[in-house]
Amino acid sequence: MDDTNEQKTRTALVEAGRHLHDTGLVTGTSGNLSVRIGDQVLVTPSGVNYRTLEPADIARVALDGETLDAGATSPSSETPLHLGIYRTTDARAIVHTHAPWATALGLVRDELPSVHYAVLQLGGPVRVAPYATFGSQELADHVRRAMLDRKAALMRNHGAVTSGATLAEAVHNAESLEWLARLYLRAARLAEPATLTGEQLEDVRRRATASGYQP
Repeated sequence: MDDTNEQKTRTALVEAGRHLHDTGLVTGTSGNLSVRIGDQVLVTPSGVNYRTLEPADIARVALDGETLDAGATSPSSETPLHLGIYRTTDARAIVHTHAPWATALGLVRDELPSVHYAVLQLGGPVRVAPYATFGSQELADHVRRAMLDRKAALMRNHGAVTSGATLAEAVHNAESLEWLARLYLRAARLAEPATLTGEQLEDVRRRATASGYQP
């Protein structure tokens, strides 16, 4: 891993963590972020508050889970979750939050349906992974399956996960997921929200491709 690229990535992870903290998608030491560079992954440490997180605190692990640099304490307890997604998708960055609206939706629904065409940027309706204890391989497997052909998943009684080709995209997807969850739950107070059909979503996809618009 190139030293300059690694330092830039460590700094970006710190800045992204503070941004997510400031916007309320994570609180205290909850949630975690990572970036894949080749066959190695930089991941936020366990138990370090985002307000005090520094680039040197970031841990570095191999795709097989071996800790190469423990950072401030040790790699996040959810490192197996990150590694599982990296090994089975083309994701280059992952964000896990305990965002309030997304977490709430995961308590009461099995899926975030297509209530708005913005769901296309996440790959389609967002699945809810079954509950398992945090940090467990069982949870990592549940989320990995929920993330297949998607860039987002909800976690029953836990939180949310998003991915992207870049860290900026993964963060943006986390914010979009929270917006969609809030939209759905607010509408559900009035009635069952209307959803877009697969045909309607495909029409949006075609028009967006033709115009260069990002849903």
